[in-house]
Amino acid sequence: MANLDQSKWFTEISDRDGSAFSLRINKKLDEKQSPFQKVEMFETTDFGNLMIIDGCTMVSTRENFFYHEMISHPALLAHPNPKNVVIIGGGDCGTLREVLKHPGVETVTQIDIDEVVTQMSLKYFPELCESNNDTRATVMFDDGIKYMREAASESIDVVIVDGTDPVGPGEGLFNHAFYTSCLNALRPGGILVQQSESPLMHMPLLVEMREAMLNVGFNDLQTLPFPQPIYPSGLWSVTLARKSQAFNGFREADAEQVAQQSEYYNSGIHHGALATPNFMKRAFDKK
Repeated sequence: MANLDQSKWFTEISDRDGSAFSLRINKKLDEKQSPFQKVEMFETTDFGNLMIIDGCTMVSTRENFFYHEMISHPALLAHPNPKNVVIIGGGDCGTLREVLKHPGVETVTQIDIDEVVTQMSLKYFPELCESNNDTRATVMFDDGIKYMREAASESIDVVIVDGTDPVGPGEGLFNHAFYTSCLNALRPGGILVQQSESPLMHMPLLVEMREAMLNVGFNDLQTLPFPQPIYPSGLWSVTLARKSQAFNGFREADAEQVAQQSEYYNSGIHHGALATPNFMKRAFDKK
C-alpha cells in the first residue's frame, strides 16, 4: 500500500480534525461551480457514484442510506402524527424520499439554496430522486433560513435540517436565531432534527448546538449516533429537539412498517441509538 497511484484516489483532508479519508476512483464524471459552492461527481470503484461539495465527501451510492434514514425516521416516528414536514437543505433528495415513506405525512416542502446539487443528484443518484414527483412533495430552491423566519406560527410538525457543515451556505443553520424561527414555526410537540456532526471529532460544536436549542426554548433533546462511513471518524449523529413536551418513546409498530423499506433503520436500531455512549453523556452532563 505504500505506492498508491494518487490519481486513482479521491482524498478529503480534514485539517480541523487531523484526519483524511480516501476512496478509489475510476474517473471524474462532472463538475459545476454554483453561485454557492463547487459540486463534483466521481465514479468510484467500490462505492458507486460520489458527490463532493467544496472538497468534502457528501453522498455515495453505497452508504447514503445510513444518513438519510437516521435524519428522517427517528424524528418522524417520535412524533405521534406528523402531517406537515419541512426539509431545509437536502438537495440530493434522499431525505425527501425517506420522509415520503410515511403514509400519514400530507405535505413535505424541501428548500435547498443550491439547485446544482439537485441537478447533479437527478443525473447521478436517480434512485434518491424517485419520490420528487410525489403529489405531497414541493421542491424549492431558496434560502431556507429566510423560509423558516417567515413560516407561519405553529404550522409545521417536523423540521429536518439536512445541511452541510457549519461553514459557507450552512453556517446560518447552527445558531440561536435559526432555532428560534424553527421553534416558532413548530406546533406544540413538534420536533426539530438536525445533523449534528461527529460526536468523536466535533463534540464542542455538538454541545454548543444542544445548548442553543435549549436556550431558545426547546423542551427536550435526544442525540442519536450512527455509522457514517465516508464522513470524518465514521461516526455521525443527529440531534432531535422537541417543543413543549418531553420525548416519550416512538411508534414501534410503525417503525417496523418503515423498516420493510429501509436498509438500516428499524425499531431495534432506534432503541440502540437512544442508548447514549458514556463519553457523550459526560460531555452533555458538563453543561
